[in-house]
Amino acid sequence: WETCWFKVELSIPLAWAGREVHFVWESDGEGMVWRDAQPVQGLTKEGEKTSYILTRSLKESEPHSLTLYVELACNGLFGAGKGSMIAPPDPDRRVTLNKAELVVFNRDVYELLVDMEILLDMARLLGEENQRSFQALYAANQMVNVCDVTDPSTFPAARDLAAAIFSQRNGESQHTIHAMGHCHIDSAWLWPYEETIRKCARSWVTVIRLMECNPELTFACSQLRLISVLWQAQQFEWVRSWYPGLYAQILDFVAKGQFIPVGGTWVEMDGNLPSGESMVRQFLQGQQFFQEQFGRICSEFWLPDTFGYSAQLPQLMRGCGIQRFLTQKLSWNLVNTFPHHTFFWEGIDGSRVLTHFPPGDSYGMHGLVEEVLKTVKNNKDKGCVNHSAFLFGFGDGGGGPTQKMLDRMKRMSDTDGLPRVQISTPDQLFSVLEKESSQLCTWVGELFLELHNGTYTTQAQIKKGNRECERILHDVEVLSTLAVAQDSVFQYPASQLQRLWRLLLLNQFHDVLPGSCIQLVVEDALQYYTEIRRIGAGLQEEAVQSLCRDLLQPKAGSTKSTLVLNTLPWERTEVISRPGPDGTETLALVTVPSMGYALVREPLLPSQPVSVRKQEDGSITMENGVITVCLDTMGRLTSLQLLDSERSSVPDGCYANQFALFDDVPLYWDAWDVMDYHLETRKPVTTLLKPLEITLGGGLRGSVRFSLQVGKGSTLTQEIILDATCPYLRFLTQVEWKEAHKFLKVEFPVQVRSTNATYEIQFGHVQRPTHWNTSWDWARFEVWAHRWMDLSEHGFGVALLNDCKYGASAHRNVLSLSL
Repeated sequence: WETCWFKVELSIPLAWAGREVHFVWESDGEGMVWRDAQPVQGLTKEGEKTSYILTRSLKESEPHSLTLYVELACNGLFGAGKGSMIAPPDPDRRVTLNKAELVVFNRDVYELLVDMEILLDMARLLGEENQRSFQALYAANQMVNVCDVTDPSTFPAARDLAAAIFSQRNGESQHTIHAMGHCHIDSAWLWPYEETIRKCARSWVTVIRLMECNPELTFACSQLRLISVLWQAQQFEWVRSWYPGLYAQILDFVAKGQFIPVGGTWVEMDGNLPSGESMVRQFLQGQQFFQEQFGRICSEFWLPDTFGYSAQLPQLMRGCGIQRFLTQKLSWNLVNTFPHHTFFWEGIDGSRVLTHFPPGDSYGMHGLVEEVLKTVKNNKDKGCVNHSAFLFGFGDGGGGPTQKMLDRMKRMSDTDGLPRVQISTPDQLFSVLEKESSQLCTWVGELFLELHNGTYTTQAQIKKGNRECERILHDVEVLSTLAVAQDSVFQYPASQLQRLWRLLLLNQFHDVLPGSCIQLVVEDALQYYTEIRRIGAGLQEEAVQSLCRDLLQPKAGSTKSTLVLNTLPWERTEVISRPGPDGTETLALVTVPSMGYALVREPLLPSQPVSVRKQEDGSITMENGVITVCLDTMGRLTSLQLLDSERSSVPDGCYANQFALFDDVPLYWDAWDVMDYHLETRKPVTTLLKPLEITLGGGLRGSVRFSLQVGKGSTLTQEIILDATCPYLRFLTQVEWKEAHKFLKVEFPVQVRSTNATYEIQFGHVQRPTHWNTSWDWARFEVWAHRWMDLSEHGFGVALLNDCKYGASAHRNVLSLSL
């Protein structure tokens, strides 16, 4: 991602008067042409953009000598992977400039070639049973006969033959394709955040040039990728700050209705892992930005490339002014083909949104005959709706639409034998789908992607940072709000909180939070989490000082006390650690009211203290009057009993808290995937480094610790804690991970029988089957959850909680957490 600048001095020969003149540049690095200190054209060989049009018809009054600058990035459209696209970047990669030329462009020849391409594709793809394929073939043959490549005067006659085919119109019942320019740009993926800023500029300035020559072109700008329909607010903010001249041009085309803001969120976030509050903030920050910059909020939510979609999203969309949703990622399903392309999607509260998957199963079409035919043939809702989306343009690494894509579709706009193709907008598409929606089916619940299940677990530090920072920002906002309510002098830290939220939301981009990005991106993300923690801690301290100023000033003669705050909306009784008189940590049992505080002077005494007993065989029993647990020397639970129920939670002969190691060798997408066959490689972790020993002997808290060797070079140390009055057991786990292509889980077989397990999602929960009756069931061998999963039958159940994990599974009676 280094940069080379080239100064290019051009002198156009006078003999080229009246000709179309291009500056041609071919390199294996992404480039940008600058003219008069402004970006004017992106150059990307992989995106079929290798020239800058200097003039359509050279006039005597135009400058024949000029100076351009080319900014060349030392990376391609898809980064700089060593050996393969998704390999780590090659630090020794060299970029080559292959061509820099001043040329005359023969547009007549170009138009002939596009004509011929469309006709030959019609002949090849419409099939022998369709007479139009033969008509196209014979027209192409006649063009070859008529055209003399050495005599340009023969070109018009050849083009007339093609025009005769293209001018034969469709019937009224023909399917209509709504084509929209698109340029999906990942905010970070195989390149760092900073490179995305340049990708946006390269892609969007190219779109602006196309719009100047093609006033019918519409471009939908997609989040975190420069795709031509969806706008990610963060990307626009980057361009506004770094390229103000380009941004002003974009605003002009927004006003003309060609550059179309769609999307509504701050970034194109992961659709599963962000908390409910984070998702609300994604919409809040995104919609607020669009309202301020463009005078309106988005009515369509476009999330084409994330790895599944939470069942809570329809309710959140409707609450944020959005009734329409577009994606296509479920076309990547590895097992089951999703049964619809246009349907109503219903969330857990009954909220519904009109949902459309482009039937071509892509957001990067090239305007080919093959693609428009697939769009119609593949449509699973024929008869219900007669319109569909067609998103064209290079994507993921940016690039966007090209002139050739537009020229292909112009020839197919209304040609008998092909679907009708019209340049359209998201609003036009969804408006007509709404009119045709009376017979559409409804899909209830999550849109689960049967692929990329490994992204629930990849990059553990990112997952932990996200969860911790979500909690920190929650606490800062609760305490700051209470401080404002109580102290008129206290200033609510709105601007600081917005900045911290935007950093957190940026890291929730669908290749960052899932961990499917290069090391440079991970380092940036971890740095942002550190900043949120540091500044958040300071804001929290300021709020506490204001809120509890009097309580923090000990009065003369008063007993030393500890102030304990509870930022959750229910009363809590817990054992806490507080500094003692000699500086050491001491334990105290405290009760703190909902959203309140308590001053702890004399700690509570538990009705029954924790007892910890070591047995002759080395096993250890802990009990607190609520639950009792027995652990073997490897820290596995052989018994876990809720005393009131007189029922053991662990089946006889089974071990809970059993660590297991699996081989993790997916078919291709290494950081993304874990395949179902990994379950066949299960190896229990049984190599003991330090056997179970008592670390706290009871009273307010009992705890034990042990260490295991995991795989060839990794170690795991766990402390298991039981507090007084507490109905659950806590596991503090540290792993020094040095394995490659391995997957570590912890398993809890429980004595509960249920056909469904329950998992926390944003502001709610979903149930998923614990059996593999159908392909839809077993395709969910690895699923995602937030802070808890639960397996219950009538009157009894067991829940597994976590503070930083997302990957999970429940098969038959075994709850597994992916570490």
